[in-house]
Amino acid sequence: MTFDGQRVWAATGSKLIAVDPANGQVERMLDCASHAGCAFDGTHIYQIAEARIDKIDPATGAVVASIPSPGNGGDSGLTWAEGSLWVGQYRDRKILQIDPDTGAVLRTIESNRFVTGVTWADGELWHATWDGDDNELRHIDPVSGEVIERLELPHGIGVSGLEYDGKDLFYCGGGSSGKIRAVSRSK
Repeated sequence: MTFDGQRVWAATGSKLIAVDPANGQVERMLDCASHAGCAFDGTHIYQIAEARIDKIDPATGAVVASIPSPGNGGDSGLTWAEGSLWVGQYRDRKILQIDPDTGAVLRTIESNRFVTGVTWADGELWHATWDGDDNELRHIDPVSGEVIERLELPHGIGVSGLEYDGKDLFYCGGGSSGKIRAVSRSK
């Protein structure tokens, strides 16, 4: 999931879709490999596509560059912050900060839960968990990985992607349910 200031973008496998968050209508579709998280840097969309991360021009859908995915196909979430890409690794329970031009790992943050989506919200690093039926959104320390705050989700609600709208909402991908949920961020 990512948010470009107007639309929520979601990876669906073979298409990247843009949804109007006000009415839930699909506004755009790009034919591109989209197997896990996506991120928006203000100009381009970065999309996990198996063992690579593609840099996509959202106006044309053209892939303008690619870098290796650090998890070699095992990555789960993606966000843009501080001039870097932040990659969730589901099974490895990690978040990696990587260089968007080379794919070099700059930092590794450990988690004690499966990591799905990742996002930054007002300078705070957040990640979603999907580990059985009890899942949450977690605000974590970006150096130590210590959990600072938890937003528990209703029993049975899994989150496959996570993005902050820059105001007060987290957009959460719903995995195979096909739903995008908006979760109010407590302040």
